[in-house]
Amino acid sequence: MTYHQDQNNVIIVGGGLAGLTAAAFLARAGQRVVLYEKARDLGGRAQTQEKHGFYFNLGPHALYRLGEGVQILQELGLEFKGHFPQLNGVLIKNNQPHPLPFQPVSLLTTKVINWPAKWQMMRLLAALPKIDPAPLTSLTVQDWFAEQGYSADTRMYLQAIIRLATYTDDIEHQSAGAAIAQVQRAAAGNVLYVDNGWQVLVEGLRRRAEAAGAIIESGARVTAIELDSQQRVSGVRLADSSTRPAGAVIIAASPAAAHMLVGQPSLIDPWAKAAVPVKAAVLDVALKRLPRPETTFALGMDQPLYLSVHSAAAHLAPEGGALIHTAKYLNSADPDPELAERELAGLLDLTQPGWRAQVVEQRFLPDMTVINALIPAAQGGLPGRPGPEIPGLAGLYVAGDWVGPTGMLSDASFASAKQAAYLAQAYLTQQQPLSLELPSIAVKSNRFELA
Repeated sequence: MTYHQDQNNVIIVGGGLAGLTAAAFLARAGQRVVLYEKARDLGGRAQTQEKHGFYFNLGPHALYRLGEGVQILQELGLEFKGHFPQLNGVLIKNNQPHPLPFQPVSLLTTKVINWPAKWQMMRLLAALPKIDPAPLTSLTVQDWFAEQGYSADTRMYLQAIIRLATYTDDIEHQSAGAAIAQVQRAAAGNVLYVDNGWQVLVEGLRRRAEAAGAIIESGARVTAIELDSQQRVSGVRLADSSTRPAGAVIIAASPAAAHMLVGQPSLIDPWAKAAVPVKAAVLDVALKRLPRPETTFALGMDQPLYLSVHSAAAHLAPEGGALIHTAKYLNSADPDPELAERELAGLLDLTQPGWRAQVVEQRFLPDMTVINALIPAAQGGLPGRPGPEIPGLAGLYVAGDWVGPTGMLSDASFASAKQAAYLAQAYLTQQQPLSLELPSIAVKSNRFELA
């Protein structure tokens, strides 16, 4: 395809949630948009694979009901069905399962933590909605624990809850403010498991973008950002050495990918060097039936382990079948994939004995990137994250789960994509960015539908 100078106002690099969201907003605003995705399939880590009637996300995925992602999907008119998970299961300590103590009564009666920890947790849960995370952004979770004088059992229990909400197992560096804000969000609104997997969101965003006029090309790799003599974006270079002109470019990719695409000294250099990816080892299994239907959730207290039967809430399996996601939250001191696979299989043995005889399909992902960059206290938590605008490189923006002061996980991808789109629109039209105010959402019982 041959492009002329005036054919694309904006080029977007990357076809994951952030790139597709930015494309939809910009095309809807009247910009001429071309999105390039190097892979054959769109979606990035939001892809879903259908096998034997089971819908495999790339590990456990959940939308925070009160997060920016749900609001932005509603704003774009994207329809999907999501359901609250029922946390019927166990908390595991010393390889022994205990009933989940997530409510005041069960917290008081549980044997998994001692009495001093119970009273500390009761006081914390009562105060949680009123805690202001802002003053804690530059404090690590570990230092916050020490500052509060929490006992060993309280710390262990809280760390498990923080892992569950943030997917992160690094209290020595993680921002306490960011972690607490995410736990507050989870406690206030729960999460949603999406019927038929996150590919529904990917395809919905693609349809919205294309319906508004965006051109989306997969299997097309961008190798460099082109700048003019005044350090303004002029286009991109593709793998075949051809160039495509553009007035603005949004890089919806990892910090390392953004650094390689710019290819010259800029603010992206320190961003990429400082970014520490958050990883998990994931074992996903599809079963003909669930050996123990009453146990749909498990969380490790003294080990960074997670299990959830996602098909117990959302449509992800054929009638009678079960789709289970298990994960081990990794850190730099725990890189052994074979150990992780054994531990996750052992978690299944403990919670769903007999599962091996019911396997239809299973998949182990030893080193999956969950978030492209940890949110460290040293950078000031969420407000310290980079972008979307890149000072000194006019017309160039970034978006993704590592960008902007708003949200974590996919919420950050959605929010930064919308912000990058509005900044690009303002730059191209020489106007002030439009309001980023988001609409409210409607919730119906334990099933969520867009209003």
